[in-house]
Amino acid sequence: MSAKAGAGDTRISVDLGGQSDLASCTTTRCARGGGTECSSSTPMSCALNAICGRVSWPVRRAGRGGRRARTHPAVVVDESHLLDHQELDAIRMLTNYDMDSTTPFAVLLIGQPTLRKRMKHGVLAALDQRISISYQMPTMTKEETASYIKHHLTIAGRSDPLFSDHAVDLIHLTSRGLPRSVNNIALQSLIAAFADEKSIVDESSTRLAITETHATE
Repeated sequence: MSAKAGAGDTRISVDLGGQSDLASCTTTRCARGGGTECSSSTPMSCALNAICGRVSWPVRRAGRGGRRARTHPAVVVDESHLLDHQELDAIRMLTNYDMDSTTPFAVLLIGQPTLRKRMKHGVLAALDQRISISYQMPTMTKEETASYIKHHLTIAGRSDPLFSDHAVDLIHLTSRGLPRSVNNIALQSLIAAFADEKSIVDESSTRLAITETHATE
């Protein structure tokens, strides 16, 4: 799965990592299912440890019982666009189990769009052939951005509209529908409206916020 920076792909990997039958790895944090930290310092080392630990156990248990495990173990590798060719090829070797006659676990690679381009390189052809599902995470539409902002306001306890329609449209246009950018602009818009003692975040507050946000990037 590939997504632009700030599209929420890491949020997905974190949520998946909290599930008991998954092991997740990022360039900054490695965790097995349930959030237990790995001692390894690299994503590939974490993946190897996860497979030897949580992932291999249900496979061995199913083998002793002569049947498939009820759960299908999976390893989630976030920020996988930062892995080099050798590390990506190591992932291919991990999935090359029993001459491809069985699939004891699944691997989910999550990264930025450069990952998709790299997978098309001839040196990674064998790994690319093992990918059964490829997904490009889209950015939010204008309607989804409005719903996203409303959802966060509801969580914060606000039931009445706080952002004008023009402000929401401008936030979406500037952020290009990327959740992280929406968060940053919306927060700065709230600060700008508060500083001007406005009860509603209007377009002028949002324009000021965009100026401040872009000035610090």
